Amino acid sequence: MIHSDPSPAIQDRYDPAFQVCYGCGARNDAGLQLKSYVQGDRVVARFRPDDDQLGVPGVVYGGLIASLVDCHGIATGAAHFAPGADATPPRCVTASLHVDYRKPTPLDGRPIELSASVVEASERKAVVEVTVSVDDEITAEGRVVAVRLRDTAA
Repeated sequence: MIHSDPSPAIQDRYDPAFQVCYGCGARNDAGLQLKSYVQGDRVVARFRPDDDQLGVPGVVYGGLIASLVDCHGIATGAAHFAPGADATPPRCVTASLHVDYRKPTPLDGRPIELSASVVEASERKAVVEVTVSVDDEITAEGRVVAVRLRDTAA
């Protein structure tokens, strides 16, 4: 996990009852602790994988890439439904996750950079496109359909 943005991450603004996700839950000490930040019209995150998060020597495990795309996409969708740095984002769940792996993501100490934006939205659904890169070289692209939970849903 890497973050230097002074504003609170989207995930840190979730209702505490929802901060348990393995990928991004602030209250899940065993999880990845992904932190996503709104920067203009994009949502960005940086993550430095551990040496044991490999698929083959020197390459990040593809399942980890999918998890990062998923959690970053959901955070982007949630932020879309609650604009503003102090708003509590609603909890969203994944309706669809698609990842295209463009090239191996190197596991060499450099951080993975995620960048996302909402490309389509309705009252309860946000379609989010996510790019995964290392040093500005795209290694994967994803599409997440985030669905906003109703207030009575848990």
